[in-house]
Amino acid sequence: MSGRNDPRGPQGRTEPTLGNLDDLDRPAPAPPAPDDGLPRVDVEAPPHRAASASSRARRQPEAEPEQSPARKRGWLVPLALLVVVGLATVAWLNQDTLRGMVPRTSFNDVLSRANAALQAGHLDGTDGTSARELFQAARALEPDNDRALDGLRAVGQAELAQGQKQLGAGDLDAATQSASAARELLGGGTDVDQLDRAIALARLTHMHASDLVERAREALAQGKLDGPDGAAALFTQVLAADPGNAVASHGLDQVGSAYADLARKALDAGDAATAGTAIDKLASLLPRYGDLPSLRAQQAQVQRAHDDAVNQAVTQGMEALRAGRISGSGDDTALAYFQKALTLDPNNPAAQSGLGKVVQALTVQANAAIDSGDDAQARALLDQAQVLAPKSADLAAARARLGQAAPAAAGSSAPATQTGAAPTGAAGGTASASPAAPAKDDASGALLQPSLTPAQQAQVSSLVQQAKEAAQRGDIMLPPGQSAYDLYRSALAIDGNDKAARDGLQNLPATVIQLFNQALQGGRLATAGDMLGNLSDLSPGDPNQGQLRNRLAEAWLDRAEQQLDSGDRPGASQSLDRVRKLAPQHPRLAELTARLNNAGQ
Repeated sequence: MSGRNDPRGPQGRTEPTLGNLDDLDRPAPAPPAPDDGLPRVDVEAPPHRAASASSRARRQPEAEPEQSPARKRGWLVPLALLVVVGLATVAWLNQDTLRGMVPRTSFNDVLSRANAALQAGHLDGTDGTSARELFQAARALEPDNDRALDGLRAVGQAELAQGQKQLGAGDLDAATQSASAARELLGGGTDVDQLDRAIALARLTHMHASDLVERAREALAQGKLDGPDGAAALFTQVLAADPGNAVASHGLDQVGSAYADLARKALDAGDAATAGTAIDKLASLLPRYGDLPSLRAQQAQVQRAHDDAVNQAVTQGMEALRAGRISGSGDDTALAYFQKALTLDPNNPAAQSGLGKVVQALTVQANAAIDSGDDAQARALLDQAQVLAPKSADLAAARARLGQAAPAAAGSSAPATQTGAAPTGAAGGTASASPAAPAKDDASGALLQPSLTPAQQAQVSSLVQQAKEAAQRGDIMLPPGQSAYDLYRSALAIDGNDKAARDGLQNLPATVIQLFNQALQGGRLATAGDMLGNLSDLSPGDPNQGQLRNRLAEAWLDRAEQQLDSGDRPGASQSLDRVRKLAPQHPRLAELTARLNNAGQ
């Protein structure tokens, strides 16, 4: 044995050795399999198992740098944006459903009381507590709400059932009222028609048919056509129960001839309004009357002539206004022409606007008279304007000036007579502060501002602030004493020269127009109508009135069309009645009225 491989040291002792460490982690060789006499098969180990730990350590790649937390969460930002966009889209597509989930205290309270009244059998009334009134109030709050419309239909069904019970009990008058209410709420129908016929037959049974016909003939002989005891109603009552009654049928034809004669006489006299009323009654009673088309044609000719006369009077009034002939004793003044137009057509908007311009012109003249110190002339002009437009804002402001002004040459310090409204405090009571006395004129003759006590100044400021708040709430002319109009006048009654009060009063028409637009945009058409009436009172000559009136009429026509589409004939009838007051000549009015009448047949 060589010394190199001898484990013993130079002193002859054996040193411990570890041997070859390179194969330390190599698996131990498997023990030899027993010889079973079969051919030997070698199975190759998988590559990943064959690699040693040391070789894996040698081949291990460099460690990748660790990513920052912000980089790891970077994908969350677009995901969050995508979620937000998705939620916004879902909310937009389901906004009506989501809006319905929001509590509506006022609407739900009215609807709850309406359902309670329906369950209690309090179907109709005039005190605002009946089911019909409450459901109609709910519809006014939300015109498109199906629950309110379904409630009205439920009231109609209840009225129908109640009418049938009343008929069975022999209370024919009550049954008639219930049937009428059911027809209004349900828009007619087979059940309502059957109830009407049953009531008519019951009346005819209680009253001999010949007696009823005789009463009708007597009413016709006396010229009594209208009313529940008139010939038209009595003959119609007989025919409702006995459609084949020849005597009643002939009597109804005679009533139609009487209406036609009335219409012809009115047309010959140029009375388009009376003729139109008679023709409408004839068309309702006998829609197939032979002379009805010719009467309609003659009515159109008379109506055109009537309209021409009204338009001519309005044109002449505007010419007189431009020429400075405002008012006076002659018949060629603007006031005389506009009053003539209103005599022919009391609801003519052009004539009403012209009359408002007369009021404005008289107020301007009155202010000029105040400036020149002619209080007597100013007071006479304002008195004349007061008759035409008692609630004009400009007129009230001029009245306040007149109450504070003193004659330019007099120089008197005596307090002027107050013509404004009595001041009211925050609670609506009479103010304790008295109007301030005007100061004496200075050497130049200009009117000095009156001196106010601190209490008066505070009261004026408080009233002006209350008036502003009332205007923002929409309390323009009502309630009395707490409306913006009354509060501004109360401030001016203390200090007619207060600029904030005068400006606020004269700016009320502009505020009313703004409130009108907001109400119209929000679908609150009744409120918009109230604002239009306020504008007519505050500024009767405002040129915006015609445009606002047409816009409101269009909105009511749109609502009537929607109501007809949904089968709400009573609601459509009420909407069309609003249009007749706003724009009686609107072309869509005749179209929708015909559609309403056809729906009832």
